Amino acid sequence: MVHEKKVIEEVSGWLRVFEDGSVDRTWTGPPEVKFMSEPVPPHDTFINGVAVKDVVVDKKSVSRLRIYLPERNDSSVNKLPIILHFHGGGFCISQADWFMYYTVYTRLARAANAIIVSVFLPLAPEHRLPAACNSGFAALLWIRDLSRQQFNEPWLTNYADFNRVFLIGDSSGGNIVHYVAARAGEEDLSPVRLAGAIPIHPGFVRSKRSKSELEQEQTPFLTLDMVDKFLGLALPIGSNKDHPITCPMGDVAPAVEELKLPPYLYCVADKDLIKDTEMEFHEAMKKGGKDVELFVNNGVGHSFYLNKIAVEMDSVTGTATKKLFEAIAEFISKY
Repeated sequence: MVHEKKVIEEVSGWLRVFEDGSVDRTWTGPPEVKFMSEPVPPHDTFINGVAVKDVVVDKKSVSRLRIYLPERNDSSVNKLPIILHFHGGGFCISQADWFMYYTVYTRLARAANAIIVSVFLPLAPEHRLPAACNSGFAALLWIRDLSRQQFNEPWLTNYADFNRVFLIGDSSGGNIVHYVAARAGEEDLSPVRLAGAIPIHPGFVRSKRSKSELEQEQTPFLTLDMVDKFLGLALPIGSNKDHPITCPMGDVAPAVEELKLPPYLYCVADKDLIKDTEMEFHEAMKKGGKDVELFVNNGVGHSFYLNKIAVEMDSVTGTATKKLFEAIAEFISKY
């Protein structure tokens, strides 16, 4: 008789955790959107103006990076900024090679004329926080070591401007952006210069429900069930949402005014479930005297730009996505 494993936690469509600790991330939601979570293989030839390759940076832990290189169509000798990317997924799902990220970050590589370096992050609950944050910071140190010529990665060595390194992250990846930026302020990164940070709809929350959580419409990319269950699986055992990684404006987090941070482009969607706590962090940044530029997309919700179907079929989502990319490209051009 085959013993069927018991499911002890489930996030509908996305993830099932079994009693033996194993995790199944097979997509069980609507089949017509499954393509967005399918991996896209790397290609070292230019397709739609961008080449992509995966690099193993630590053979022991098999940690990987995905690099997006935009095609140079001019004779310019100017090197390109680096955008270090941390994917979202509530720290529990998704990978850097998913189709949804491929479409967004090939587009950003073209729009910003920048090299994107995207990190394959360790996932919870197998790897609870701060594992993903530590991997994000390790990727920044890898770029620093590369800039010091400790090893060679041709695409970056030949084409990257290590004096213009930016951090960007979607949703929970936005939490990692802030964590890495704060930690970088205590580190000698030379000759790398951390020029800016771009959290997009970061997963900043509190243990008490906010007004927007209670009133805003839930979307396929963010429901209250996802917020609660993903963070329950991701945070250190015994912690709640007031943990510094998920509530950097809270009482137990380092005071924002004491952090050495680069300029921020802080991106919010006005229909985001967690807009209120996202804005609370923005206010903390302003009160702390930090250089923070707020960009708000109206009429759209959490991580709207990752929904390729909506971007192509809905004019509001498509226009908002265009404006978001323009704002990011403009921010990068200033630094």
